[in-house]
Amino acid sequence: MDTITLKIDGVEVTVPKGYTVLQAAHEAAIKIPTLCYLKEINEIGACRMCLVEVKGSPKLAAACVFPAADGMEVYTNTPRIIENRKKTLELILSNHRKECLSCVRSGKCELQQLCQEYGIEDENYYAGANPVFEIDDSAAHMVRDNSKCILCRRCVAACTVSQGIGCIGPNNRGFDTNIGSVFDLPLAETSCIHCGQCIAVCPTGAIYEKDSVDDVFAAIHDPSKHVLVQVAPAVRAGLAECFDKPIGTDAQGKMAAAMRRLGFDKVFDTVFSADLTIMEEANEFIDRVSNGGVLPMITSCSPGWVKFCETYYPDMIPNLSTCKSPQGMFGAVAKSYYAEKEGIDPKDIVMVSIMPCTAKKFEYGRPEMNIDGLRDNDYVLTTREFGRMIKRAGINWDMLPEEDFDLPLGLGTGAGVIFGATGGVMEAALRTAVETLTGEELPNVDFEDVRGLKDIRTATYEVAGLTVRVAVTSGLANARKLLDMVKAGELEVDFIEVMACPGGCVNGGGQPQVHADIRNFVDIRAERAKVLYALDKGNAIRKSHENPAIKEIYETFLGEPGSHLAHKLLHTTYTERKVNGNWEK
Repeated sequence: MDTITLKIDGVEVTVPKGYTVLQAAHEAAIKIPTLCYLKEINEIGACRMCLVEVKGSPKLAAACVFPAADGMEVYTNTPRIIENRKKTLELILSNHRKECLSCVRSGKCELQQLCQEYGIEDENYYAGANPVFEIDDSAAHMVRDNSKCILCRRCVAACTVSQGIGCIGPNNRGFDTNIGSVFDLPLAETSCIHCGQCIAVCPTGAIYEKDSVDDVFAAIHDPSKHVLVQVAPAVRAGLAECFDKPIGTDAQGKMAAAMRRLGFDKVFDTVFSADLTIMEEANEFIDRVSNGGVLPMITSCSPGWVKFCETYYPDMIPNLSTCKSPQGMFGAVAKSYYAEKEGIDPKDIVMVSIMPCTAKKFEYGRPEMNIDGLRDNDYVLTTREFGRMIKRAGINWDMLPEEDFDLPLGLGTGAGVIFGATGGVMEAALRTAVETLTGEELPNVDFEDVRGLKDIRTATYEVAGLTVRVAVTSGLANARKLLDMVKAGELEVDFIEVMACPGGCVNGGGQPQVHADIRNFVDIRAERAKVLYALDKGNAIRKSHENPAIKEIYETFLGEPGSHLAHKLLHTTYTERKVNGNWEK
């Protein structure tokens, strides 16, 4: 590997050739502030916070895009640089709605942090005219407040580059520039798929999820309601970050303890219904292979992906598994099997779902997600909302004990846990499908070929005389590439897993936001995924079909995978959607 050596603030550092000054400074333990930069997707040098002095050049350079060179001398904190950054912050604040005490990002806002670090004392230094924006709360999952937008374009990059959708972008020019939809349409009228990746990367409080915490508290304190909670696998890999714990901290035991102290009547685990999903999905795949069904079959666990398929690839709707997501399955089971078992009127059950995903807020409101007029789920909280709920209740995270979930719907396997990482659904399905087809126990349940963060991963397995070809991807820009390859006949495959968010649910739009200073240099997807794979490895039961609670529900209630009752409760249909308002089809 070719390297170069340069000096940054007098510190000599050797880095790979091709590094930017920002990357080189990081290697020298020097932080250069940024507000727009996101590695690989938004390297545009727009915010001007990262300007540095380069010896021999009269002009300041944007460190995030300026190539480091051998022998270069860079200065990052001279009086000229400090004054320049302060003025940049003051100009950003000049048309920023400053309601920090009530802002959802207060204390975690990157703009707020920089203003504190650079000693901005007069936030109205450049007072003057301000554009007036209407708050857009038309979408099912989020609110957009352009009065707090700093035009960093991170959200645009996440939507366009990572997700390949581009339903938002810069409108107008000059002082009137704002981030919005084409023709200023409300977000609900665009091709937004509710993934929330724009929220995850926003440095301020300009975009945030719709909050249901007050509604959930009200349900908990209503004595006429029996309030259940389910929590997705990926939440345990992110929740601790809400309490300033390191990325990659396992929160499973404390999470269950916190839910119990919040007052939920039963504390359950979506890992149970992930196992249930595998039973139905593996059965469906085997049925399609055996009886000439539509192939490749594509997973349907990710609601953002499902809406993307409905919008951009409606001809492939028949390829989607008819299985509801684990969230949908859990709610349906809670209001049928659990209600019957406990003698509770389903109308009195309130089902609360805690998810790493903002698209789940859209999914639970879909008309298909109900049984006999009752919604499968009543409220969806993101990981962030759950963290705020715990804090509001005065629960001391550090003092919480490690507790287990309630039975029977709190019992899950290692296979169900890894649903939260890209490739996890495929691996879990293979564990069950292979043993079902062969009738033999797997000597090794780890299908490592489908793990990892490579854009598109493929593998081929010989199972009971069948050749099973699989593909896995995450991030909808990658999904588009994969589907186009399949449609063009460039890739022959039988079973596909797609997750809307890059890296899977561990990087969902509802997970704790990570400061760009960390996001740009740490792979948070990999760190969170390690939590799930460790939990899988340590689980006594690692295959969905061996879950005793799953066996019981089929023996006493559902009958068998794919039964009439299973189809009524656990399967769904899809809707072709019109592409409208997107920047690029």
